Amino acid sequence: MLLAGNLVIGEVSMSEDEKKTRAPRNRTITVSADEIDLYSKRLLRLSGYTQPKDIENRTINQDLFEILDWLPDAFVDLLFIDPPYNLTKSFNTTNFQKRPLDEYREWLESWFPRLLRILKPTASVYVCADWQSSSAVHLVVQKYLIVRNRITWEREKGRGAETNWKNCSEDIWFCTVSDKYFFNVEAVKIKRRVIAPYADSNGNPKDWERTENGNFRLTYPSNIWTDLTVPFWSMPENTDHPTQKPEKLSAKIILASSRPEDLVFDPFLGSGTTSVVAKKLGRRYVGVEIDLTYCCLAEKRLAIAEHDRSIQGYSDGVFWERNTYQDQNYVSRKRKVPNNTLPLFSSEVER
Repeated sequence: MLLAGNLVIGEVSMSEDEKKTRAPRNRTITVSADEIDLYSKRLLRLSGYTQPKDIENRTINQDLFEILDWLPDAFVDLLFIDPPYNLTKSFNTTNFQKRPLDEYREWLESWFPRLLRILKPTASVYVCADWQSSSAVHLVVQKYLIVRNRITWEREKGRGAETNWKNCSEDIWFCTVSDKYFFNVEAVKIKRRVIAPYADSNGNPKDWERTENGNFRLTYPSNIWTDLTVPFWSMPENTDHPTQKPEKLSAKIILASSRPEDLVFDPFLGSGTTSVVAKKLGRRYVGVEIDLTYCCLAEKRLAIAEHDRSIQGYSDGVFWERNTYQDQNYVSRKRKVPNNTLPLFSSEVER
């Protein structure tokens, strides 16, 4: 065992997945021993300072704290950070131990400021947290960046509690390096079914659209996200990573805060969601992940993305509410547009 950035690391074990018995309809992405041998050859390991062109569109299989000072300066347009929350949790061959909140904040301080030199002056930063670690994250990020908003998103999963409120939400802190940053609100509007369709005196819809399949309105996104589904066994993006974020969540952030061909960086890549979605949406990417299995899962998902650019809950250039798959398919068939069509990048806003 060895300790890296307060993560306890054990020996690489690839047999756990092979021990599991999965239902025939289970769509969880896994990697076999042969696939690990294949995909591990695509992984990158750094031995010193590097240039952006050497790491673009690559997965770095190393400890972030080992390579942090070797990353290039000012090459990142969008930084997405999903660090271990302040919980005792196992991540395959690594374990994170819960600690007092002040110690968790000190852990964040040990690496977060060092990461900021990789950002362009116009870059945006998103940092994930749960309710217990969110205050510590806020205290750290506000020291170095301009905090623009706190997004709270609903996890519909979660166990009920008899003596407390059910914990089913997480936070994402939205920050920028400066007052000059990119944000494209038109790319992240949500298509909702209209319950009370108001019309003018001539019967024409007011800010909504009448269709053969119902009445819909494109609404501006808020900082409360209730349209996400945490990946589970029947979803084709699902892996065995214990804290995998939905591709739809990543898509919202990437579409809002980056342009095509911008570079998206994820220092805690996990099973690859950020890189995969960046690829699907025409962005460049770099991800760092310490665990070999998760790196190989990321590479397998990137290979799948070569021919499948679909993102569940996002089609026809807009985001949809939960449980609207039939509506999405209807619109796509009507317009003869495949569900994995990329959005038109119009009405961009740069501040």
